[in-house]
Amino acid sequence: MQFQLTDELIEKVEVLVEDQNDKELKLLLHEYHYADIAEVLDELDHDDAVYVIKLLDSGLTSDILMELDEDNREKILKNLSAKEIAEEVEELDTDDAADIIAELPEERQEAVISQIEDEEHKAEIQELLAYDDNTAGSLMAKELVKVYETWTVAGCLRRIRGQAKEVTRVHSIYVVDKEEKLIGRLSLKDLIVAKSDQKIADIAKDNVDFVHVNDDDEDVAKVMAKYDLEAIPVVDDNQTLLGRITIDDIVDVLKEEAEKDYQLAAGLTGDVEADDSIIELTRARLPWLFLGLIGGVGAFIIMEGFQEAFSQYAVLFFFTPLIAAMAGNVGVQSSAIIVQGLANDDVKGSVNNRLIKEMLLAALNGVILAVFLLLFIWIYIGELDKAIAISVSLVAVIIIAGLIGTFVPLFLDKRGIDPAIATGPFITTSNDILGILLYFWIAKLILGI
Repeated sequence: MQFQLTDELIEKVEVLVEDQNDKELKLLLHEYHYADIAEVLDELDHDDAVYVIKLLDSGLTSDILMELDEDNREKILKNLSAKEIAEEVEELDTDDAADIIAELPEERQEAVISQIEDEEHKAEIQELLAYDDNTAGSLMAKELVKVYETWTVAGCLRRIRGQAKEVTRVHSIYVVDKEEKLIGRLSLKDLIVAKSDQKIADIAKDNVDFVHVNDDDEDVAKVMAKYDLEAIPVVDDNQTLLGRITIDDIVDVLKEEAEKDYQLAAGLTGDVEADDSIIELTRARLPWLFLGLIGGVGAFIIMEGFQEAFSQYAVLFFFTPLIAAMAGNVGVQSSAIIVQGLANDDVKGSVNNRLIKEMLLAALNGVILAVFLLLFIWIYIGELDKAIAISVSLVAVIIIAGLIGTFVPLFLDKRGIDPAIATGPFITTSNDILGILLYFWIAKLILGI
């Protein structure tokens, strides 16, 4: 199995494309999985990638298109006619076909759909395109195996053979009534071991998990993760079976959500990539950088207000970066744990209990660190009062930072705002300012300035 492609393979493909040696190129690429070929095309010159796509059969290139980097796929699709794109999507399951078409401009979408010859496939794709993004409806595929409760096992086996041809992988067989409402499910094992004259209704399991067509895609992911499902049926308000969502689509959802949360935590707004333009990257970074600038100005104003303390105890100034860094680090640690728990639906119980636990944890960590810092300052400077003032301030700053890092993501989540935003510059900046203010206030109080 190919896990990593070599530069030699990419160079070989480039040479064959340049020589237009179509026969050798086809033979070479057919030895590889479509995901490997997509990786090669991502490294090729744009014109060469288009050449390869047009050379290979639609049965292979349709899968390759789904694996390509989104930007590269967009460029390649621009160089394919509406007829050529239609030939590609006819080879795909309805969910993947709808995803490809949804990436096209509206006029191109209509042109491609009009070129799809399979009327049933066309109607199903149009149905999926009508659902809102990030919902179960936009994720589901229409391909599935369903049987009616009134069928016998023998009749069921005959009928599902035709259905199974259209389904890439049969995870479950869904049971519906005469009104197409989902009432149960079967495994292939249940069907095989049952007697041929038994009714489907007698062997079906009625405890079938399902999601609503308008459910959020992240909620669907949580349900499938909780019950360890490879596929889940999708129903409407009337419990009518509409389609199914498979685990590969959920993996994509989780990957996209993880990337978005990582960018938010790093202080980036919007969906950006390294290859985006300077303007796009600037728009994504500048808001949080501006927040950091405001935080720095705030810290300057606070420190200016404690000039008297600096003049008498200059050592306080030199420990300011340490206090600010500890406040930011503790806040980010606390918020990261809460955000992760919220994402996995593991955060339960009251907010007060969560805050009390975090306060005790922060106090324990703060005391341990403060003892070490106190000994260092005392030995290095030889002044116990300053060592105590700075160490006590450190404990207080860590406790407050932990509470803020815990409360803010919980508050944002309650307000319907992505809590991942709390793990980035927002928490760091707020804790820096508050930490410095608390540090000088406590130090000034202990030292009697």
